[in-house]
Amino acid sequence: MQLERFSYDNKIVKYFAVATLVWGIVGMLVGLIIATQLFVPDLNLASYLSFGRIRPLHTNAVIFAFVGNAIFMGIYYSLQRLCKARMYSDLLSGINFWGWQLIIVAAAISLPLGLSTSKEYAELEWPIDIAITLVWVAFGINMLGTIIKRRESHMYVAIWFYIATWVTVAVLHIVNSIEIPVSIMKSYPLYAGVQDALVQWWYGHNAVAFFLTTPYLGMMYYFLPKAANRPVYSYKLSIIHFWALIFLYIWAGPHHLLYSALPDWAQSLGTVFSIMLIAPSWGGMINGLLTLRGAWDKVREDPVLKFMVVAVTAYGMATFEGPMLSLKNVNAILHFTDWIVAHVHIGALGWNGFLTFGVLYWLIPRIYKTELYSKKLANAHFWIGMIGIVFYASSMYWAGLTQSLMWKQFTPLGTLQYPNFLETVLQIIPMHIIRATGGLFYFTGVLLMTYNLIKTAAQGSFAADEEVEAPALIQTKDKFRKGNKHRWLEKRPIQFTIAAMVVILIGGVIEFIPTFLVKSNIPTIASVKPYSPLELQGRDIYIREGCNSCHSQLVRPFRSETERYGEYSKAGEFVYDHPFLWGSKRTGPDLHREGGKYPNLWHYLHMENPRSMSPGSLMPSYSWLLTDNLELENTPSKISVMRSLGVPYPKGYENVAIAEARKQAEQIALDLQKAGAPADPNTEIVAIIAYLQRLGTDIKVKNKTAVK
Repeated sequence: MQLERFSYDNKIVKYFAVATLVWGIVGMLVGLIIATQLFVPDLNLASYLSFGRIRPLHTNAVIFAFVGNAIFMGIYYSLQRLCKARMYSDLLSGINFWGWQLIIVAAAISLPLGLSTSKEYAELEWPIDIAITLVWVAFGINMLGTIIKRRESHMYVAIWFYIATWVTVAVLHIVNSIEIPVSIMKSYPLYAGVQDALVQWWYGHNAVAFFLTTPYLGMMYYFLPKAANRPVYSYKLSIIHFWALIFLYIWAGPHHLLYSALPDWAQSLGTVFSIMLIAPSWGGMINGLLTLRGAWDKVREDPVLKFMVVAVTAYGMATFEGPMLSLKNVNAILHFTDWIVAHVHIGALGWNGFLTFGVLYWLIPRIYKTELYSKKLANAHFWIGMIGIVFYASSMYWAGLTQSLMWKQFTPLGTLQYPNFLETVLQIIPMHIIRATGGLFYFTGVLLMTYNLIKTAAQGSFAADEEVEAPALIQTKDKFRKGNKHRWLEKRPIQFTIAAMVVILIGGVIEFIPTFLVKSNIPTIASVKPYSPLELQGRDIYIREGCNSCHSQLVRPFRSETERYGEYSKAGEFVYDHPFLWGSKRTGPDLHREGGKYPNLWHYLHMENPRSMSPGSLMPSYSWLLTDNLELENTPSKISVMRSLGVPYPKGYENVAIAEARKQAEQIALDLQKAGAPADPNTEIVAIIAYLQRLGTDIKVKNKTAVK
């Protein structure tokens, strides 16, 4: 058989490896800063360094910069070797790399400036969304082109997961990012209220599934057997794992919205499919761990396998805990608490982080044709990282339970035992200190790894183009026979891609159609009116400052919540909310019934110095709102876009919107001045006060005046 000579492109792998290390350090450092800000509010040094603005910078940096670059590194290395072919286009590889880095830089600039859509894991504004789409298409063409020109007949299991990742992330990103621009860096989403919540958490849950999970499962199926020098435990289990996982995952998004205004049938679907997800998820974990049968002695000695074993185990833990949190009785206790932070970071630090570290320790010596500089340092990194994860997760689990039990506790007389939300915040400060300590351990381990890998590269000789040879692919006309169906599909990347797309679309279509087309699912309330121009501006300032990172706007139908906050939230109250702001975490109290609870002066002083109104508060000061000029010039454009989205502003209202905003601003400023505050109607503080005083006032609610 004639052999063909060609070369693997290691240069693109090296570029993505370096980017993984650099952005990993940046993202984790920002994470350490925001973890500390939660108990040292004075670390909120400026508006662009405040918790609300840099918290999405942390999540985007670790997900799309650190993990994203690691995904490309792993795929570009493994795909070439699995296909026995160089990447389809060096030019597309370069576009993928440099385009992705420019997107990350754009995120690193725009998010601290407050240019955010507020949507979890999708905060980037519309021009950056378009850039993401273009780069993702370039990556997909490069990947599929490589698979099509492969020299290996069958597509190995890792490639299945890579294909599903590309297809599904493309669908998720496009559907969730449909928005109408107001200006070059401001937009409003097409969806509102309940519909926006469904789409966002369909995206948010499956971004975890198809960006943080499926590509990493592909990497697990390639790098774990390579590191252990063992074949994958079960080919049949791989098939079941793959198809069951990508079919079931896409249905589970609504479990993030239990006890919300989302229709009950959608919540129930999310719960049912989340429980079923345990089977394929644990099937994948078992397939990975049993691949190491007969290699456990090697695991004790090899730091690469140590990282990978803990990573796969953490995957199993996270994919058990997720379905458990989808049970309504469990969700009622733990949702909105720090327990969710622990759950997320078991996946992020254990699964994504440790598997990335294992791959880096295995891959870098091979492309530099050398041995790892120091196994002792790698082992030290492993144990330091493990200590960090234990500190981080255990403290947040404990904090979450503490929060929930305190929020729900009643006295024998039937009143809330802890009516002041701040009591809970102060109670868990020690746990937040332990969490930050764990983060510091984990970050120190990453610095050790970076030093180790730099020294490894320095002692080696980099092979940019690795010369290899392999026989050409011989095309055979095999038929679609019983018992041969999947083998038939494994030889046909286009048909495989189409099949994967069909499988992942089923769940989304079934959940979306009733929610969007059946009006009775989202009943309207006649008394709910659109925001005034000033309130709309205040809402955008609220989003800019990232207030939704700490405050929910969703009162669930629990006695503890209705006693604390007021009437539970109705679906019809959110029909004009572009975007929805229900939140996913209560670092501070819920604000959906905030309107009218406190006078304007309270809000003014609270924003200037939270501790003046709530002694001991850990909320950062927003003093710049008292002096920054309120920009109203774009108000007509905002009104016009909102009307195009279905908000019933009268025709021509944009022509008087600025005057209406100024009139309301002067009324609020006059009230503040009468109370002794030197308020200027042309500053941003009046707009955010207008918005806060509007919240929850469209329907009659029981008067609750919880102390903060």
